[in-house]
Amino acid sequence: MKYLCFVTICIIFVPFWINFTNITYIVKINRLYFDIQFLEEEIDMKKLVQIVTVSLMMLGMSLMAEDSIKIGAIVSATGPASFLGDPELKTLKHYVDKINASGGVDGKKIELIAYDTGANPKKAVSFTKRLLFKDKVAAIIGPSTTGETMAIIPLVQKAKIPLISMAGSVAIINPVKKYVFKIVATDRMACERIMQDLQKRKLTNLALISGSGGFGKSMRKQCKEVAPTYGIKIVADETYGKKDTDMTAQLLKIKNTPKLQAVLNPGFGQGPAIVAKNYAQLKFSQPLYESHGVASKKFIEIAGKAAEGVRLVSPPVVVADKLPDSNPIKKVALEYKNEYEKTFNTQVASFGGHAYDSLFAIVDAIKATKSTDPEKIRDGIEALKDFKGIDGVVNMSPTNHLGLDTKTGMILLEIKNGDWSLLK
Repeated sequence: MKYLCFVTICIIFVPFWINFTNITYIVKINRLYFDIQFLEEEIDMKKLVQIVTVSLMMLGMSLMAEDSIKIGAIVSATGPASFLGDPELKTLKHYVDKINASGGVDGKKIELIAYDTGANPKKAVSFTKRLLFKDKVAAIIGPSTTGETMAIIPLVQKAKIPLISMAGSVAIINPVKKYVFKIVATDRMACERIMQDLQKRKLTNLALISGSGGFGKSMRKQCKEVAPTYGIKIVADETYGKKDTDMTAQLLKIKNTPKLQAVLNPGFGQGPAIVAKNYAQLKFSQPLYESHGVASKKFIEIAGKAAEGVRLVSPPVVVADKLPDSNPIKKVALEYKNEYEKTFNTQVASFGGHAYDSLFAIVDAIKATKSTDPEKIRDGIEALKDFKGIDGVVNMSPTNHLGLDTKTGMILLEIKNGDWSLLK
């Protein structure tokens, strides 16, 4: 009986010694005491000590878990959008390890819980539910694509967990949604930068050939809205499906359009590479513009020689070494580019930068609010000011959950000799 008394005292008071505010565990331990008292005459002392030992170990593990910061990530590391998700996941893992190795965030280690959707919106929904209700994360980074992001927004809004999407559509943050943010340049911003260049070059008759996915649809819509502001006329408007392997028919229609001066392809994945190949085969004389959805060497690899001369908008990280010293993000972009290429022995893609910015926006929010409470993290993200990231300088506000400065975050490139060059 004296052993039972000793164990009972340990069970009751150890939680107070470890964490006197942890009411949840005190309740659980007290319930265990009553269960033991009820079973006192049915089990021997050896078994009782084993039960108590296991219970205290579980308590210790639970309390240790409270000393970590759970951050969820939903990426398309495999499948048709792997060129987005693969560098994103590599970046997240690398920098979480680096942060933890240097002591974590305010003494707490980050626990990254990442799921690969393969660009499937249904999987994105399933994994989001797991992150919210099983893993109990404090914030979520991702998904990689617009369609997946739009599918999970209702879930994070209802659960009141902050989300920083790595996808491109303006619809993600417009209208403003309390718990949804993004740092990636929007499709509308991309359209505006391209239209500005077309206006400067007096290329006023533009044709569109757009992907039918979430990003392609959204950017097509935004470009059609933006074009008249810059005196640009849409003279042809074609689309292609996700599984299409040849766009010759659509491009022939465009080529036969009177007074055609330029072509723009809103899309990402393999579609734009196929467009570029067919475009070269048909020997267009007009310039081909692509979206920031192809700002990866993977596009150049797939398109091959057909990529030569293609123009696109992009975050500046892919040409960080060519940026003027006056650019406020050159330092962070160049450091990231060099570290990524050294670590993974491959050329940097702009998409990994989206993950870098999302992770450090959350880290900065935690440091600023001195809290890992999801509501406080949300407030901290919304209050970000002069945040210098890979995608540009960011200033969030209650009415702007993007906050990206397009002057630092979007540049025009041209592919020359199989590499990026600043468009002149």
